[in-house]
Amino acid sequence: MGVGIDLLEIDRLERALQRRPNLALRLFTDGERAYAAARARPGQHLAARFCAKEAVAKALRLRAWSPHDIEVVGEGAGIAIALHGTLAALGVSVEISLTHSRQTAGAIAVVV
Repeated sequence: MGVGIDLLEIDRLERALQRRPNLALRLFTDGERAYAAARARPGQHLAARFCAKEAVAKALRLRAWSPHDIEVVGEGAGIAIALHGTLAALGVSVEISLTHSRQTAGAIAVVV
């Protein structure tokens, strides 16, 4: 069992994505980018998903990992984490909670 938490200033991610447009391709899956693109402020939703990836990595105590191996799927109360690649073989269950304000995004992950 493990617990991870992460917080991020949304404008920091938005600035990074403006400077390096390919960064979104490296950090987020097609589904995550599509979900965010359908929202009024995509950076807010991408920031929350980035926090989720970081929180899961911390809960799993990962030192090296690919952002595409941790995917936020679903929306609203049906949000979940899908593990891909070598992480899928771990056989763990991940509970996730995402939040954001106008300035900050955050996530907490519990791995059982």
